[in-house]
Amino acid sequence: VQLQASGGGLVQAGGSLRLSCAASGRTFSRYAMGWFRQAPGKEREFVAAIDWSGGVTHYGDSVKGRFAISRDNAKSTMYLQMNSLKLEDTAVYYCAAPMSAVIPSNREEYDYWGQGTQVTVSS
Repeated sequence: VQLQASGGGLVQAGGSLRLSCAASGRTFSRYAMGWFRQAPGKEREFVAAIDWSGGVTHYGDSVKGRFAISRDNAKSTMYLQMNSLKLEDTAVYYCAAPMSAVIPSNREEYDYWGQGTQVTVSS
């Protein structure tokens, strides 16, 4: 399974970005997907996850109401729409995929990881 994250960049606080994660190597529509992020000196943090159908989503507390996760199974691609960005959203964002159709309960259940895309929010 290969995951390719893209869409990161430099944005001012209050702005928006949309990340994409293109997946290949297995039937995308059968599995849940997730986004994580890691800021310098900090542990990797859960951001959002989506089940195989797109009907169930989970969000980390710090992004609820500002970020939206979605997927297009026909394109084998997952998205993260990030609005009202804050300085503390600055991090490398990773997409990840488990071996399950439902959203995993912890980070250790994600088996595949993309290379990450840098998001920098400036004041």
